[in-house]
Amino acid sequence: MAIIESQIDATEEAQQRLQLAALFHALADPTRLLILEHLKTGEHKVKDLTEHLGLAQSTVSAHLSCLKDSDLVSVRSQGRASLYSLNHAQDLAAVQDQALRLGRAANQNHRWHEGHPIADGEA
Repeated sequence: MAIIESQIDATEEAQQRLQLAALFHALADPTRLLILEHLKTGEHKVKDLTEHLGLAQSTVSAHLSCLKDSDLVSVRSQGRASLYSLNHAQDLAAVQDQALRLGRAANQNHRWHEGHPIADGEA
């Protein structure tokens, strides 16, 4: 019986790792983080987000799809429009706060710029 339980546990742990990886993937893109910031103010239509961000509708939609797949945003229809809103706002804020704390400590010794050239205009 212990062997069966350990296989079940391993399967559940593997599934949890996949879910965690998907969440971190969704949070790993600066544009998606910016979309999440906009959604903190309330529901937005894709059109509104494209205007705010200055991006193509297809680009914004692709980012929203990733965020929706990770359960960070939800969507509801209103006529022909889709309205996106933030899920788990308090939990997301806590994750972002912790990530910033970890990032500050990690960036003190990390030399990411050596492997990743700084783009023009970034410092």
